[in-house]
Amino acid sequence: MEHLEQRIENLVDGILADYGKGREIDEMALIRRPEKGAVIDIMDKLRWIIFPGYSRDKNYKVYNAKHNLSMLIEDVFYNLNKQISLAYQGVGMAEEEAKERAEQVSVAFFEKIPAVRAVVQTDLTAFYEGDPAATDVREIIYAYPGLFAITVYRLAHELYLMEVPLLPRIMTEHAHSITGIDIHPGATVGEYFFIDHGTGIVIGETTVIGKNVKIYQSVTLGALSTRGGQSLRGKRRHPTIEDNVTIYAGASVLGGDTVIGQGSVIGSNAFITASVAPCTTVSIKNQELQMKVRPGCCGEFVK
Repeated sequence: MEHLEQRIENLVDGILADYGKGREIDEMALIRRPEKGAVIDIMDKLRWIIFPGYSRDKNYKVYNAKHNLSMLIEDVFYNLNKQISLAYQGVGMAEEEAKERAEQVSVAFFEKIPAVRAVVQTDLTAFYEGDPAATDVREIIYAYPGLFAITVYRLAHELYLMEVPLLPRIMTEHAHSITGIDIHPGATVGEYFFIDHGTGIVIGETTVIGKNVKIYQSVTLGALSTRGGQSLRGKRRHPTIEDNVTIYAGASVLGGDTVIGQGSVIGSNAFITASVAPCTTVSIKNQELQMKVRPGCCGEFVK
């Protein structure tokens, strides 16, 4: 037993010594970093503010709905302000300056909430009108991963526009982990956006999407190449999707110069790296299917 204890002590000493090499992964000054769990909690409560009738926090023992929401909003404001301040400090801003800047941004963000709710209402309308399987809007709010992902994106996008470090990515990547829908907070997405099914969708940072756009599962709106790495930062890498476009399952639309013209339909599994004129249908022609009857197969199921 003593031999094992000594080995464990040596292992601990070795790992602790490994932290002293000065690499990025050795960083331990987390006191000046946002807390991921707190940011996710804020994100969830922001969704309650967007849809006030669909969630309740048991911590608030107030039976008047407006009073309950007032307490929720103040709570979220306080904690968001704190996490934004830590995010600024994490990129080198002095503590007092970070706190002052965080207060300004937090106020500006909450002033945007009514406008965000207005856009989310258009998304909800698009989901209901676009999906015959939806029984009512309540089902969509409660259960649809696409609306979850787009709502989180809309909130994170406002923080992204205000140049808040780290928090927007924590929010959208958490939504990605839950839904399989990856929307970068830097993307620009117009009103009445409908994601059908959603799993496997990727929407890159510089993507621009117009109004009344509908996309299906496994669609990629991505970069043509990322070999340039950090040298591509700030450059247009992702496509523009104009108004009233539908993109079916498995299609990939790549490149910062690629524009899908308004009213176009992109068929399943299409691979597009050049612009498409407005009102164009793109489909893959003459896919070959091979069918062979298995001898004796049907007999296996006859008893």
